[in-house]
Amino acid sequence: MLHHVNSLLVLLHLRRASPWSPPTVLDWLLASPLQWLTSLLYRHVLLPLRGRPFHPPRQQRHHDGPDRVGRSRRPIRVVCLSDTHNLIPTYPIPEGDLLIHCGDLTVDGTPAEIQAQIDWLRGLSHRWKVVIGGNHDSWVDERVRKEVMAAGVESKKEVMVEEVVKEVKEVDWTGVEYLCDRMVELEFEGGRRLNVYGFGAVPWCGEGFAFQYDRERHPWKGRVPQETDVLVTHTPPAYHLDLGLGCAGLLDEVWRVKPKLHVFGHIHYAYGKEAVYYDECQRAYESLMARPAKGPLNDILSITRWADAFNVLWYGVASILWKWIMLGPGTNNGALMVNASLMYGNSGRLQNPVTVVDL
Repeated sequence: MLHHVNSLLVLLHLRRASPWSPPTVLDWLLASPLQWLTSLLYRHVLLPLRGRPFHPPRQQRHHDGPDRVGRSRRPIRVVCLSDTHNLIPTYPIPEGDLLIHCGDLTVDGTPAEIQAQIDWLRGLSHRWKVVIGGNHDSWVDERVRKEVMAAGVESKKEVMVEEVVKEVKEVDWTGVEYLCDRMVELEFEGGRRLNVYGFGAVPWCGEGFAFQYDRERHPWKGRVPQETDVLVTHTPPAYHLDLGLGCAGLLDEVWRVKPKLHVFGHIHYAYGKEAVYYDECQRAYESLMARPAKGPLNDILSITRWADAFNVLWYGVASILWKWIMLGPGTNNGALMVNASLMYGNSGRLQNPVTVVDL
């Protein structure tokens, strides 16, 4: 009976159909009204009132001599993409200095699919192009590739097996920096440099996918180099642009490294960007969101949940007052997280705008 009621609510769009879809108001009310209201306060009130998390350097000029004028520093424009799934956007890709693709270039992950996407990216004008694999990009995960070649019978991977038979064994990455648990230092006009680390590992989401791990045995601890400026992953960290599906282990690693920009995808419906400050307000927010949602009665009776919610408000208001009264505009020293998925939900269409960040 309960199953039929829930199916009816899903049919009426009062409950979400799967964890990969955004929760409805009813979903939140049945799970944790306190988490819902606090997340709305945090994301739509406190963070916007704090202003931009950082300001890129202004383009300046200095005199090298009486007749020469040279540039010193200028912003580095980062263009963020993810989850294109074999498609090429019909809208233009913005110009920039660094293009990042956070994985799921393909659907079945065959070499031909991957090569078609790399060829498209190679043709764009950005000076540097960084790509990681996603869970759909099976061929770039050696473990999955060997499993597919050994089995050769999985219906989903028949196309890949046929390509193996045809000796399509390599992808030409020329013109693209493919990162798999690797950091690269990139130099830009004016001598500025960025350290970019990328790894496509994701929490388990189904058989036959690439780079998967058990949540309880995540690979992130101590993995990201401390000097990383831009972190590129396929999975989101927990509690940030993730619909509750992000990785808590990755979040711990992000707190340790504190990259200026963290770009990811994977959760299509969580597309967007969010400021992060690695402070007590954010810590309280993440603590509340980490607590299991057990319904409104548990919210009412749980002192620890109310303490977390109060701390989000307390530290959030304090940080806003400190900034605007004591420090003034342009003083933030935060970072930015971006879910760059171009795929709109499970529509099969690239509708989300490309995210551009100036560093």
